[in-house]
Amino acid sequence: MEKTRRMSRIFAKDGKSITLALDGYYFSTKTKGIDETISQLPGLIENGLDAVLVTYGMAKRYAEEFSDIGMLVRADLSTSVFDPSVPYTTGIVTVEEALKLGADGIISMTFPGASNEVSSHRIAFDLARQADNWNLPFMCETLPYGYAVTSEASNRPDVIASGARLGAELGADIIKTRFSGNKEDEEIVRLANRPVLALGGPKTGHILDYFTFVRHCMDVGAKGVAVGRNITQDENPAGVVAALDVLVHQNGTAQEAYEAYQSGHVTA
Repeated sequence: MEKTRRMSRIFAKDGKSITLALDGYYFSTKTKGIDETISQLPGLIENGLDAVLVTYGMAKRYAEEFSDIGMLVRADLSTSVFDPSVPYTTGIVTVEEALKLGADGIISMTFPGASNEVSSHRIAFDLARQADNWNLPFMCETLPYGYAVTSEASNRPDVIASGARLGAELGADIIKTRFSGNKEDEEIVRLANRPVLALGGPKTGHILDYFTFVRHCMDVGAKGVAVGRNITQDENPAGVVAALDVLVHQNGTAQEAYEAYQSGHVTA
Protein backbone atom coordinates (compact mmCIF):
# COMPACT_ATOMS: atom_id res chain seq x y z
CA MET A 1 0.00 0.00 0.00
CA GLU A 2 1.42 3.38 -1.00
CA LYS A 3 1.65 6.19 1.54
CA THR A 4 -0.70 8.19 -0.68
CA ARG A 5 -3.62 5.99 0.24
CA ARG A 6 -2.92 6.13 3.95
CA MET A 7 -2.36 9.88 3.78
CA SER A 8 -5.85 10.17 2.30
CA ARG A 9 -7.20 8.65 5.51
CA ILE A 10 -5.57 11.44 7.52
CA PHE A 11 -6.23 14.32 5.13
CA ALA A 12 -9.51 15.07 3.35
CA LYS A 13 -9.71 15.43 -0.43
CA ASP A 14 -8.77 19.10 -0.13
CA GLY A 15 -5.45 18.07 1.42
CA LYS A 16 -6.39 19.41 4.86
CA SER A 17 -7.07 17.76 8.18
CA ILE A 18 -8.84 18.25 11.49
CA THR A 19 -7.07 15.79 13.78
CA LEU A 20 -8.22 15.13 17.34
CA ALA A 21 -5.38 14.42 19.78
CA LEU A 22 -6.54 11.86 22.34
CA ASP A 23 -3.07 10.76 23.48
CA GLY A 24 -2.88 12.90 26.62
CA TYR A 25 -2.62 9.90 28.96
CA TYR A 26 0.94 9.36 27.70
CA PHE A 27 2.08 12.82 28.80
CA SER A 28 -0.07 14.25 31.54
CA THR A 29 -2.67 13.71 34.22
CA LYS A 30 -4.72 16.58 32.72
CA THR A 31 -6.90 14.23 30.72
CA LYS A 32 -10.39 15.41 31.60
CA GLY A 33 -12.84 14.94 28.73
CA ILE A 34 -10.88 12.44 26.62
CA ASP A 35 -13.00 9.37 27.34
CA GLU A 36 -16.23 11.34 27.06
CA THR A 37 -15.15 12.77 23.72
CA ILE A 38 -14.43 9.29 22.34
CA SER A 39 -18.04 8.37 23.13
CA GLN A 40 -19.12 11.34 20.96
CA LEU A 41 -17.00 10.41 17.92
CA PRO A 42 -19.93 9.76 15.53
CA GLY A 43 -21.10 13.35 15.99
CA LEU A 44 -17.58 14.71 15.61
CA ILE A 45 -17.03 12.76 12.40
CA GLU A 46 -20.35 14.03 11.08
CA ASN A 47 -19.22 17.59 11.83
CA GLY A 48 -15.96 17.24 9.90
CA LEU A 49 -13.36 15.39 12.00
CA ASP A 50 -10.78 13.68 9.75
CA ALA A 51 -8.44 11.76 12.04
CA VAL A 52 -7.59 10.83 15.61
CA LEU A 53 -4.22 10.58 17.34
CA VAL A 54 -4.33 7.79 19.92
CA THR A 55 -2.35 5.63 22.32
CA TYR A 56 -1.66 1.93 21.80
CA GLY A 57 -4.23 1.06 24.47
CA MET A 58 -6.91 3.24 22.89
CA ALA A 59 -6.36 1.69 19.48
CA LYS A 60 -7.03 -1.73 21.04
CA ARG A 61 -9.91 -0.67 23.27
CA TYR A 62 -11.79 1.47 20.74
CA ALA A 63 -11.08 -0.33 17.47
CA GLU A 64 -14.73 -0.19 16.39
CA GLU A 65 -15.12 3.49 17.31
CA PHE A 66 -12.03 4.40 15.26
CA SER A 67 -12.94 2.27 12.24
CA ASP A 68 -14.56 5.12 10.31
CA ILE A 69 -11.78 7.68 10.71
CA GLY A 70 -8.07 8.07 10.04
CA MET A 71 -5.94 6.94 12.96
CA LEU A 72 -2.38 7.77 13.97
CA VAL A 73 -0.76 5.88 16.84
CA ARG A 74 1.55 7.66 19.26
CA ALA A 75 4.91 5.86 19.42
CA ASP A 76 6.53 7.76 22.31
CA LEU A 77 5.54 8.73 25.84
CA SER A 78 6.84 10.82 28.71
CA THR A 79 9.31 9.21 31.08
CA SER A 80 7.74 11.27 33.89
CA VAL A 81 3.99 11.45 33.37
CA PHE A 82 3.45 13.54 36.52
CA ASP A 83 5.72 16.29 35.17
CA PRO A 84 3.58 18.40 32.77
CA SER A 85 6.68 19.85 31.12
CA VAL A 86 7.40 16.41 29.55
CA PRO A 87 11.17 16.66 30.06
CA TYR A 88 12.04 13.34 28.43
CA THR A 89 10.32 10.80 26.19
CA THR A 90 11.02 7.21 25.26
CA GLY A 91 9.99 5.17 22.24
CA ILE A 92 7.54 2.35 22.93
CA VAL A 93 5.58 1.44 19.77
CA THR A 94 7.07 0.11 16.53
CA VAL A 95 5.67 0.63 13.05
CA GLU A 96 4.75 -3.05 12.78
CA GLU A 97 2.82 -2.86 16.04
CA ALA A 98 0.99 0.23 14.81
CA LEU A 99 0.10 -1.51 11.57
CA LYS A 100 -1.29 -4.49 13.45
CA LEU A 101 -3.63 -2.04 15.15
CA GLY A 102 -4.80 -0.74 11.76
CA ALA A 103 -2.97 2.57 11.97
CA ASP A 104 -2.90 4.99 9.05
CA GLY A 105 0.10 6.79 10.52
CA ILE A 106 2.52 6.97 13.42
CA ILE A 107 3.83 9.95 15.41
CA SER A 108 6.59 10.93 17.81
CA MET A 109 7.91 14.17 19.31
CA THR A 110 11.33 15.72 18.88
CA PHE A 111 12.78 18.59 20.91
CA PRO A 112 15.33 20.67 18.96
CA GLY A 113 17.52 22.66 21.32
CA ALA A 114 16.62 20.71 24.47
CA SER A 115 19.12 18.83 26.61
CA ASN A 116 17.52 15.56 25.46
CA GLU A 117 17.28 16.42 21.77
CA VAL A 118 19.60 13.64 20.61
CA SER A 119 17.42 10.87 22.06
CA SER A 120 14.23 12.43 20.69
CA HIS A 121 15.81 12.81 17.24
CA ARG A 122 16.91 9.17 17.30
CA ILE A 123 13.40 7.98 18.11
CA ALA A 124 12.02 10.06 15.22
CA PHE A 125 14.67 8.93 12.74
CA ASP A 126 14.23 5.26 13.58
CA LEU A 127 10.46 5.57 13.16
CA ALA A 128 10.85 7.40 9.85
CA ARG A 129 13.00 4.57 8.46
CA GLN A 130 10.62 1.90 9.71
CA ALA A 131 7.67 3.83 8.30
CA ASP A 132 9.30 4.09 4.87
CA ASN A 133 9.79 0.32 4.82
CA TRP A 134 6.05 -0.18 5.36
CA ASN A 135 4.72 2.86 3.47
CA LEU A 136 3.22 4.27 6.65
CA PRO A 137 3.05 8.07 7.03
CA PHE A 138 5.21 9.41 9.86
CA MET A 139 4.17 12.61 11.64
CA CYS A 140 6.91 14.37 13.60
CA GLU A 141 5.85 16.75 16.37
CA THR A 142 8.69 19.25 16.47
CA LEU A 143 8.77 21.34 19.67
CA PRO A 144 11.79 23.63 20.15
CA TYR A 145 13.35 23.37 23.62
CA GLY A 146 10.64 21.05 24.89
CA TYR A 147 6.97 20.28 25.19
CA ALA A 148 5.91 23.59 26.72
CA VAL A 149 6.63 27.18 25.71
CA THR A 150 9.17 28.07 28.37
CA SER A 151 11.02 31.01 26.82
CA GLU A 152 10.74 33.67 24.16
CA ALA A 153 12.96 31.61 21.87
CA SER A 154 10.76 28.51 22.11
CA ASN A 155 7.88 30.47 20.57
CA ARG A 156 9.80 32.44 17.93
CA PRO A 157 8.68 31.69 14.34
CA ASP A 158 12.25 31.33 13.04
CA VAL A 159 13.11 28.87 15.80
CA ILE A 160 9.92 26.88 15.27
CA ALA A 161 10.62 26.87 11.52
CA SER A 162 14.13 25.50 12.04
CA GLY A 163 12.72 22.76 14.24
CA ALA A 164 10.06 21.91 11.67
CA ARG A 165 12.70 21.62 8.95
CA LEU A 166 14.77 19.34 11.17
CA GLY A 167 11.73 17.07 11.50
CA ALA A 168 11.45 16.96 7.73
CA GLU A 169 15.15 16.14 7.41
CA LEU A 170 14.70 13.31 9.90
CA GLY A 171 12.20 11.84 7.42
CA ALA A 172 8.78 13.11 8.47
CA ASP A 173 5.90 13.06 5.99
CA ILE A 174 3.84 15.44 8.14
CA ILE A 175 4.92 18.06 10.65
CA LYS A 176 2.92 18.94 13.76
CA THR A 177 4.17 22.04 15.57
CA ARG A 178 3.22 25.19 17.40
CA PHE A 179 2.47 28.50 15.69
CA SER A 180 3.29 31.83 17.34
CA GLY A 181 0.33 33.82 16.00
CA ASN A 182 2.59 36.20 14.04
CA LYS A 183 2.73 36.70 10.27
CA GLU A 184 6.27 35.30 10.32
CA ASP A 185 4.69 31.88 10.90
CA GLU A 186 4.68 31.63 7.10
CA GLU A 187 8.34 30.65 7.47
CA ILE A 188 7.35 27.57 9.46
CA VAL A 189 5.32 26.23 6.56
CA ARG A 190 7.85 27.25 3.92
CA LEU A 191 10.83 25.73 5.66
CA ALA A 192 9.06 22.53 6.67
CA ASN A 193 8.28 21.76 3.03
CA ARG A 194 5.77 19.18 4.27
CA PRO A 195 2.10 19.42 5.25
CA VAL A 196 2.05 21.22 8.61
CA LEU A 197 -0.66 20.79 11.23
CA ALA A 198 -0.90 23.52 13.85
CA LEU A 199 -0.53 22.11 17.32
CA GLY A 200 -3.50 22.66 19.61
CA GLY A 201 -3.52 26.36 20.15
CA PRO A 202 -3.44 28.70 23.13
CA LYS A 203 -5.94 28.66 25.95
CA THR A 204 -8.04 31.77 25.38
CA GLY A 205 -10.59 33.71 27.37
CA HIS A 206 -13.20 33.24 24.67
CA ILE A 207 -13.59 30.51 22.07
CA LEU A 208 -13.81 33.16 19.31
CA ASP A 209 -10.21 34.12 20.09
CA TYR A 210 -9.18 30.51 19.53
CA PHE A 211 -10.97 30.43 16.19
CA THR A 212 -9.17 33.64 15.24
CA PHE A 213 -5.86 31.89 15.99
CA VAL A 214 -6.80 28.91 13.82
CA ARG A 215 -7.81 31.27 11.00
CA HIS A 216 -4.33 32.78 11.26
CA CYS A 217 -2.69 29.36 11.04
CA MET A 218 -4.63 28.49 7.91
CA ASP A 219 -3.87 31.89 6.36
CA VAL A 220 -0.12 31.37 6.74
CA GLY A 221 -0.28 27.97 5.08
CA ALA A 222 -1.09 25.29 7.66
CA LYS A 223 -2.88 22.25 6.28
CA GLY A 224 -5.06 21.94 9.34
CA VAL A 225 -4.89 21.46 13.09
CA ALA A 226 -4.11 18.73 15.60
CA VAL A 227 -6.16 19.65 18.65
CA GLY A 228 -6.64 18.05 22.04
CA ARG A 229 -7.92 19.98 25.04
CA ASN A 230 -9.53 22.77 23.02
CA ILE A 231 -11.95 20.06 21.88
CA THR A 232 -12.03 17.51 24.70
CA GLN A 233 -12.35 20.05 27.50
CA ASP A 234 -14.92 22.25 25.80
CA GLU A 235 -18.53 21.81 26.88
CA ASN A 236 -19.46 21.23 23.24
CA PRO A 237 -16.79 19.17 21.41
CA ALA A 238 -18.99 18.64 18.37
CA GLY A 239 -19.51 22.38 18.10
CA VAL A 240 -15.76 23.01 18.17
CA VAL A 241 -15.24 20.48 15.37
CA ALA A 242 -18.04 22.07 13.35
CA ALA A 243 -16.29 25.42 13.76
CA LEU A 244 -12.93 23.97 12.76
CA ASP A 245 -14.57 22.49 9.68
CA VAL A 246 -15.63 26.01 8.69
CA LEU A 247 -12.08 27.28 9.14
CA VAL A 248 -10.09 24.36 7.74
CA HIS A 249 -12.29 22.89 5.01
CA GLN A 250 -14.59 25.77 4.09
CA ASN A 251 -12.08 28.64 4.37
CA GLY A 252 -14.54 30.54 6.53
CA THR A 253 -13.96 33.40 8.93
CA ALA A 254 -13.54 33.19 12.68
CA GLN A 255 -17.00 34.72 13.11
CA GLU A 256 -18.56 32.14 10.79
CA ALA A 257 -16.79 29.44 12.80
CA TYR A 258 -18.20 30.86 16.01
CA GLU A 259 -21.70 30.74 14.57
CA ALA A 260 -21.17 27.10 13.61
CA TYR A 261 -19.92 26.42 17.13
CA GLN A 262 -23.05 27.93 18.63
CA SER A 263 -25.31 25.88 16.39
CA GLY A 264 -23.30 22.68 16.83
CA HIS A 265 -24.50 20.04 19.22
CA VAL A 266 -23.13 17.12 21.17
CA THR A 267 -24.05 13.74 19.75
CA ALA A 268 -23.66 10.91 22.24
